[in-house]
Amino acid sequence: MAVVGRGRNGPRWGDALRSGSLGTALLFLAPALVAVVILRIWPAGLALWQSLHEPAAAPGFANLGFGNYTYLLSDPVFIESLTTTFLFLIIVNPVQIGLALLLALAMDKALPAAGLWRTLMLLPVAVPQSVSAIILGVAFRPDGPVNALLATIGIPPQGFMTSTNQALITIIMIVSWVGVGYWMTFLLAGLRDIPPILYEAAEIDGANGWQRFWHVTLPQLRRTLTFVLVANTVANFLVFAPVQILTKGGPQGSTNLIMNEIYTRGFLSGDMSGAAAATVILVALVIVVVGIQFRMMTERAKS
Repeated sequence: MAVVGRGRNGPRWGDALRSGSLGTALLFLAPALVAVVILRIWPAGLALWQSLHEPAAAPGFANLGFGNYTYLLSDPVFIESLTTTFLFLIIVNPVQIGLALLLALAMDKALPAAGLWRTLMLLPVAVPQSVSAIILGVAFRPDGPVNALLATIGIPPQGFMTSTNQALITIIMIVSWVGVGYWMTFLLAGLRDIPPILYEAAEIDGANGWQRFWHVTLPQLRRTLTFVLVANTVANFLVFAPVQILTKGGPQGSTNLIMNEIYTRGFLSGDMSGAAAATVILVALVIVVVGIQFRMMTERAKS
């Protein structure tokens, strides 16, 4: 069978073309490539074009070029949504990954009824995020079961999604209810790949539990943690359904994450060029943040 790639005597694309294997591979890849072009590349290109060629919604800004971007970066509502999004990410990422790692470590032990516990942890993943938001939205209502439970132990009713101080934390709890179990599966798989001989060698050297975790588990889990950190960051940048269903960015903009701001700007305010520019800014931020995370994790691994 012909091999597609660079061999000792140079590329073998010609062999692949003559044997027909390259055509077969492209035929199988075609549906995925078409979907990527239609659903990802074309909308991204359209958003970039609209952001540069359509006039800004507010007067006083350039009709072409970077007018939409200067308008957005001078809009306090958009700046506040960026600030809220970064605050959300700073809290939710460590919470989700920390809890997922703790659960993965617990599930890696020989627990009684381990299958039942894993099923309970993965159950929220099987429920669509919008449905989870509706269910937990009922639970966190001022007259909901969570406040009823708090009343039984003498804690006064909490505002949760109606409080400017608690609404973002409530969204974080709802998002984490789904995310923790999902990321736990990746970390548990990473833990199962660590060779037991490393732990045996550490025990022979007299390492205690914390030293085995710090010097064996974490270094061996670094590649999995890097994937989970990057994928979790991207997913949390794109959180939309819980915010739109439960708070619509309120109260007073305290949960107005950037995806909700893009939706509100484009489909409720009719500012499609501003929404397109905000989308481009979101993509750029995701690339920069993920690049920094990836570089930090790989440099630490090398050291």
